[in-house]
Amino acid sequence: MSIVQNRKAFHDYFIEERYEAGLALEGWEVKAIRAGRAQLGEGYVMVRGAELYLIGAHISPLPTVSTHFTPDPTRSRKLLLRGEEIQRLIGKVEQRGYTLVPLDLHYAKGRIKLEIGLARGKLKHDKRAAEREKEWNREKQRLLRHR
Repeated sequence: MSIVQNRKAFHDYFIEERYEAGLALEGWEVKAIRAGRAQLGEGYVMVRGAELYLIGAHISPLPTVSTHFTPDPTRSRKLLLRGEEIQRLIGKVEQRGYTLVPLDLHYAKGRIKLEIGLARGKLKHDKRAAEREKEWNREKQRLLRHR
């Protein structure tokens, strides 16, 4: 069951592979995500050492968070993957043109998971071609319905 999706990622990148990662979250973050207060639009995945981190994703704290604790909505959150998956991703990211982008925050067996994509950036003409294709498919569907 999806919580929040990063639609901008599909516009800006060609997604080549997908991986499901766990997130190291604090208690207030879990509560805020369950309340639907998460955004992935500005988020990206970065390699530090032999670990992956989600950076820039925004989780707004609930107003009921404790008064003696100041939450950081955009803190770096560690991604939990198997060692061989991390090594494979690091190897591919170091190749030219690949990046890791967060695609989807969702529940899997009661746990909050993040789907990340190994992606290659789209150029301007690629984005225009994709937009034309989408428009044409919409037009085709409209024409087929009116027959």
